[in-house]
Amino acid sequence: MATGPRRHEDWAHDVLALMHRSVPDLRGWLRLDHDRANPARHSMPAYPFDPPAAARFSDHLHRLEKEAAVAALAVTAEEWQAEPAPVRSRPDRDAVPADARTLLDRYGPTARHWTNATAAASDPAPDFLTPGFSAQRSHGFLTRKYFNGLDLFDDLGLIVVGENEVGVFWSIGAC
Repeated sequence: MATGPRRHEDWAHDVLALMHRSVPDLRGWLRLDHDRANPARHSMPAYPFDPPAAARFSDHLHRLEKEAAVAALAVTAEEWQAEPAPVRSRPDRDAVPADARTLLDRYGPTARHWTNATAAASDPAPDFLTPGFSAQRSHGFLTRKYFNGLDLFDDLGLIVVGENEVGVFWSIGAC
């Protein structure tokens, strides 16, 4: 999860800068980046990502309505395999999307939302909560290279484009 400045009309360039970790958070907020010290980044600076070129983003992303973006972000709180408590059945079911809404509100009321989930290809408001996280399919943004015994197999991403900031929220399945 990372946020950075929006410096380009074509915001895909700003998202690529986030994936390469080459820009700071404008507000100094903490980033969740478990791969920042991974040796794989020496040969692949965007690891675990192998994102398409900015000009090809439209081939891999689909627009989401705000509430669908909230649900997509909420289901990233689930585990990829053997989820013991999907968001849809948790006692705090309403709290998880509320937290996701709070995060997304940072980007302002005119923010646009994009996902690599194929469920949004024909519908900008797919239901992410009912089927849950493990049922999601996507256009992969991940590397297919095998590093240090870790195989990355699926991903679900959300990109938020505000007036002054872009945000990247990603969940990655691995074994």
